[in-house]
Amino acid sequence: MSIQVRTLQQAHQAMLSQDGDGVIIHRLAGRHLNRVLDPFLLIDEINSDNAKDYIGGFPEHPHRGFETITYVKAGLIRHSDHMGNEGVIGPGDVQWMKAGAGIVHSEMPEQQDGLLHGFQIWLNLPANEKMQAPDYRDITADSIPSLTLQNGGMIKVIAGDLAIDAKQLSGSMPKRTTTPLIADIELTANQTIQLTFEQALSATALVYKGSTSDLNTRQAGIYSHGESLTLNAGNEGASILLLAGLPLAEPIAQYGPFVMNSTNEIEQTLRDYQSGAFLSPALHQKEVATRAPKEPATTA
Repeated sequence: MSIQVRTLQQAHQAMLSQDGDGVIIHRLAGRHLNRVLDPFLLIDEINSDNAKDYIGGFPEHPHRGFETITYVKAGLIRHSDHMGNEGVIGPGDVQWMKAGAGIVHSEMPEQQDGLLHGFQIWLNLPANEKMQAPDYRDITADSIPSLTLQNGGMIKVIAGDLAIDAKQLSGSMPKRTTTPLIADIELTANQTIQLTFEQALSATALVYKGSTSDLNTRQAGIYSHGESLTLNAGNEGASILLLAGLPLAEPIAQYGPFVMNSTNEIEQTLRDYQSGAFLSPALHQKEVATRAPKEPATTA
């Protein structure tokens, strides 16, 4: 019986943007991508050795209804939130935060100069999990399983299950309803690999350095469902962030940092935030400003 191979269906360019306090990013997101990225909502990349591009960081702001995954390649980022969690993540580390019913947090550079390179991924939560208690955990670089490939190159699996050359790699994150697979793949010049993972998962490959036979730098490929995915690096090699997950196929209503299923839920979220319901009594005494998100609610 032949193996069903995943094929490239669409390619999308990450767009130069700005967020937080003037942080320069490349972003892959938008209503036109909600269906094909599902269950993922957004992929941001920071990559600069100019402190002016990142020094403002991401001061205190709220989230509800999804999870954020921050993966650092170079540099240091400090996270703190209203639950009292605080810590610094560095090269190879991951900070996985479930906003759930609501969290107020900040992510700030823990450096004044030098290279800061990393990603933030937004992973949607199913409707019946959006109002669960928020949760936070760090995943250190040394706890992320990796495999050095025969012809050079490397694969690191942050979450989920992935097989290559009869070797199985499983990330350390507990299972999620969306069954997310997140892997960082570095290939040498003209290297080819074949990856196997659950057929039902959607698959997106973002090339963040170099190129593949199908994609250039900062292009994301959306692939068909199948049992295996083949990636062919270009002449300069390729660095690829692979995301796969079980599509939720649920309505999406988004207003800035809030992602729910209906406009009514967004309106309730705004009332909760503006009344201080997101905040613990201790943090509420700090009189954190309730800065309403700028963009209007959108549904898809």
